[in-house]
Amino acid sequence: MLEAQIAETGADRMKPGSLWYDAWLELRGRVIFWLSAVILVVAVVMAAFPGLFTGLGPYERCNLRLFRKGPDGVAVFGYDTQGCEYWSQIVHGTRASVMIGIAVTVFALLISIVLGLLAGYYGGWLDAVISRLTDVFFGIPFVLGATVILIAFPRHGIWAMTLALVVLGWTTMTRLMRAQVIAVRDMDFVAAARMLGANDRRIMFKHILPNAIAPVFVVAMLNVGNVIAGEATLDYLGVGLQYPDVSWGLQLNVAQSYFAENPHLLVFPSLFLTATVLSFLLLGDVVRDALDPKLR
Repeated sequence: MLEAQIAETGADRMKPGSLWYDAWLELRGRVIFWLSAVILVVAVVMAAFPGLFTGLGPYERCNLRLFRKGPDGVAVFGYDTQGCEYWSQIVHGTRASVMIGIAVTVFALLISIVLGLLAGYYGGWLDAVISRLTDVFFGIPFVLGATVILIAFPRHGIWAMTLALVVLGWTTMTRLMRAQVIAVRDMDFVAAARMLGANDRRIMFKHILPNAIAPVFVVAMLNVGNVIAGEATLDYLGVGLQYPDVSWGLQLNVAQSYFAENPHLLVFPSLFLTATVLSFLLLGDVVRDALDPKLR
């Protein structure tokens, strides 16, 4: 009977009365949750299927006679410095920003889960090594560290950016995961599973992980917005993605020289970048509030 109860722990997570079910009941009544979710769904669809939003490629039908021209009846967002329709540039720029944000967060989350589980569960010298390694990477300044890594690549493509941001972006989640595992590993249901003969891997992934992942998941959601902002910052500084790649950060880099005469070049990508980053942050905040009963 006791073994059956332990085996059903993960299956009960979305049943009435469970933490995740109660969180969903809380979230579905929040306007901020739905507003953020709608914006993010649009951003993800725009990144995955830009053809649904524009029939032009980023560098199609460019006319230098229209360079930096403001919005008109044909191009509602105006034209860029090459005379290309700015709306299509912004749509295609969504892919790099959203892809990097999600990819970096997924890889960093996987690293954090593995290292946090090992450090928190086994403790001892393994915990000491992982903790000191985390401290070393945590102490590296973001812009400086990313610049040094990206300089090592002859062309700063999307995967180079992803690698640089993963290297610098796993430490906070690892620390949190370790702390959660330490808090859960000595609970009664874990001791019961150990007494029934469950091996360490089963205990970590079947019993500890489902009960420790919620705060880390929230931080991961917040991290997507931070990564997108970080990627745009590196592009703006000129050490991130390079032409002919298209991203919001690159558009801001070019637009900074023309803001006084052509404000549309800076305003439109800034609005899309701000809306996307803010939506991830707000969504993470409301999910955190829903998962923490003390904040309801």
